[in-house]
Amino acid sequence: MRPPRGRSLLALVALSLALFSLAAEKSYGPGVTDTEIKIGQTAPYSGPVSVYGTTGKAMSAYFAKLNDEGGINGRKVRLLSLDDAFSPPKTVEQTRKLVEQDNVLLIFGTIGTPGNSAIYKYLNAQRVPQLFIVSGNPKFGDPKNFPWTMPLHYSFDLEGAVYAKYLLTHSPGARIAVLYQHDDFGKSLLTAFRRALGEKAGAMIVAEATYELTDPTVDQQIISLQASGADTLVDFSTTKAAAQAIRKVYEIGWRPLHIITYPASSIATTLRSAGLERSVGLVTATFLKDLNDPRWASDPDVLGYRAWFKKYYPEGDILDQYNVQGYITAEAMAHVLKQCGDDLSRDNVMRRASSLDRVPLPMLFPGIELTTSASDYFPIKQLQLVRFDGSRWVPFGELRGQ
Repeated sequence: MRPPRGRSLLALVALSLALFSLAAEKSYGPGVTDTEIKIGQTAPYSGPVSVYGTTGKAMSAYFAKLNDEGGINGRKVRLLSLDDAFSPPKTVEQTRKLVEQDNVLLIFGTIGTPGNSAIYKYLNAQRVPQLFIVSGNPKFGDPKNFPWTMPLHYSFDLEGAVYAKYLLTHSPGARIAVLYQHDDFGKSLLTAFRRALGEKAGAMIVAEATYELTDPTVDQQIISLQASGADTLVDFSTTKAAAQAIRKVYEIGWRPLHIITYPASSIATTLRSAGLERSVGLVTATFLKDLNDPRWASDPDVLGYRAWFKKYYPEGDILDQYNVQGYITAEAMAHVLKQCGDDLSRDNVMRRASSLDRVPLPMLFPGIELTTSASDYFPIKQLQLVRFDGSRWVPFGELRGQ
C-alpha cells in the first residue's frame, strides 16, 4: 500500500532537514574539503643546518602512512613542505606563498627559532595557526599576545633551568664556561640558565664565548674557555658547532663536565661527527626514547616506529633522533585534526590544540605527555637527563620540570 501523499512529503522534508543539518555541522577553513586537509611548512633542506631537514622528511613520511590507512576522518592530509635553507627571508617568502597562494589551513612544524621568529607576527595577524613548531624559544609560548602560535617543543626556559639545577645540586662549586650561539636560540638558553642559577650565577660562570652560525669553527672559543680554568662547559650550540666543540675539547686534553643541548644531541649526526669515543660523558636532556638503547628493543611502540621507518623513510637514518621528533610532531598534529571532526575551521584547530589533556605519544620518554591550556602553550613540561656512554644515552635521575 502506498503511504498517503502528505506522509511522503513530511518524510522528504525530514530527510532534507537532516541532510541540511549534517551539512551545517561542517565548517571548513582554507585548504579543507570533504577529501583533503592541506597544511604547510618550511624546513632547512639546504643551508647551514640542513641536517635538521630530515625532521621535515619524517613528518611527510608519517602523513604518507596515515593517508595509506585512510587519513583523518576520511580526509587525506596533504603536507606542502618547502625549503627555506634556514634563512629567515626565505622562510617569510615560502610561508607567504603557502598561506596566500596555496591556501593551506595552517602552518605546521616549521623548524628553527630564526625562521619562526620571522613569520610568527605575520601568521598571528592573518589568524593562521602556526602549530607545533620546532623551537622552544619562550616567546613562542605566549597565548596572550600570540594566540595562533604554539610549539610542540618544551620551553628553552625549562632546558636551561634543568641544567642549572642539576649543577647546583651535584656540583655547587662548579666553575662554568659557556659557549652559545649568538642568536635567539643561544641567548634564550643562557638567560634561562643564569636565571635558574640565581645569585650564584656571577660566581659560578667564569667565562662566556659566542659564535655565529656561519663561523667556520669554534676552535678559538674553546681554547679561550679552557684558559679560564673552568671545570664545566655548558654548550648552547646547534649540531655543527657542538660537534666541533666536542672534538676540540678532546684534542686539547680538556676534560670538563660537558653539557650540550638537546637540539645538538643526535648520535647519528653530532656525536658521530665529533667521534663517539670523544663524546663519552656528555650530558644532555631529552624527551624521546633513544633507539640505540636496548631497553626499548621489544617495546611495541618502538617496533611500530621501526616498521614505519623501514617502509616510509628507508633512505633516512633510523637512529637519528631528529626523525623521531618529526614522527611525534606529525602524530600530535594528526591527533588535533582528528579531534576537530568536521569542524576544521582555524578557530577550532586552535581550540583543540590548546586543550590537550595528558596525551601520550608512542616515542615520548615514559612519563612525558602533552598537556596544554588556553594559558599554557608548551605541551612538554618535563625532561630526562641522560649521559652518553659511547653507544647510547643512559638516563639518570628522575624526570625534571613542572
